[in-house]
Amino acid sequence: MDTLLNPSLPRQETVTLTPPQRLSSVDAYRGFVMLLMMAEVLEFAHVAEAAPGSSFWSFLHHHQDHVPWVGCSLHDLIQPSFTFLVGVALPYSIASRSSRGHSTTYLWLHMLRRSLILILLGIFLRSMYSQQTNFTFEDTLTQIGLGYPFLFALGFTTPRIQWAALAAVLVGYWLLFALYPLPGPDFDWAQAGVAADWPHHLQGFAAHWNKNTNAAWAFDRWFLNLFPREKPFLYNGGGYATLSFIPTLGTMILGLLAGQWIKGRTSAGSLLKRLLITGVLLLAVAVILNWSGIAPNIKRIWTPTWTLFSGGWCFILLAGFYYVVDILQTRRWFLPLIVVGMNSIAAYVLAHTVVGFIDQSFRIHISQQYDLLFGSTYRTLISGGVILLVQWLVLYWMYKKKLFIKI
Repeated sequence: MDTLLNPSLPRQETVTLTPPQRLSSVDAYRGFVMLLMMAEVLEFAHVAEAAPGSSFWSFLHHHQDHVPWVGCSLHDLIQPSFTFLVGVALPYSIASRSSRGHSTTYLWLHMLRRSLILILLGIFLRSMYSQQTNFTFEDTLTQIGLGYPFLFALGFTTPRIQWAALAAVLVGYWLLFALYPLPGPDFDWAQAGVAADWPHHLQGFAAHWNKNTNAAWAFDRWFLNLFPREKPFLYNGGGYATLSFIPTLGTMILGLLAGQWIKGRTSAGSLLKRLLITGVLLLAVAVILNWSGIAPNIKRIWTPTWTLFSGGWCFILLAGFYYVVDILQTRRWFLPLIVVGMNSIAAYVLAHTVVGFIDQSFRIHISQQYDLLFGSTYRTLISGGVILLVQWLVLYWMYKKKLFIKI
């Protein structure tokens, strides 16, 4: 592995590598997006509905939900941020395992095992309330698992090849949608699960990226029906698709580039400037592509524009956390986020498994109406706050015991 990282070294020479120092800002950023995901239990939608005249709760509700199709909310940035940080961590992971003398073959086998576990874990969590295994591949973990082998391979290449791979992924995926025929006048919209007059339909060339009438939807109508199902797959209600793992790989490549810059940084100031400039440039290109109609900005099908737009925000957010946490050295103030960020897989599983158990336990042992402390309007804030606190305390206990779930 040493000769792979530095070809000039003789193969018989043994070199001890020192694993790079972990950045607290990366853990804080990861913890931030994980807490945003876990905070869904607060259900701002309920409070906004109970207080219809409040612009404050309406604003929070908007940013705790995904936009219907084109556009972005804070909630929409959770998955790309988590995905981006997978790429950021890869150079550190490779260097760490190489420093322990692991062979190239071992690294590849470990990568394949990690990829398979992510896919299977994603399917398991999506099947928890089903009568049989729900073979679906559009959630965060399966999307990362499907793209991870390609990211890992790119981790051993040069930045020029990585940028070229990013361009090929985005242009190729754009062509796939652009060349897929639009629905004709006799199209049965019931088969797509969306009304013909849905207000979020796009017109003109951008219609190639409409909900459940696009190339990725057509692929899933074939691919997902290869697996055992209770009934044939016709469409995904949210418009999500398996093939989104391809442009999601683009987001991970952007993270990989950022991770290499961080790992090889010579000065904090130059790194900060590089991250910010890259983020602003990506946002600018994405805005132009969306405004021109060349490629709309849609998170649910992860359009190439979304890869650039969300990637731009990821660079900016990473720069912000890097400046505040690492440059200003305020790690202790971000410990609540770091606790979550260092155990992100555990946090993800907790958020998808024990919510009902915690709530029911409080109803049994405290009060059936413990969440009505401040009235029915704010009941989800009470129950959600309790659930979040218990989950965080579990993660804090794991942090203190140095129990970190890694795949």
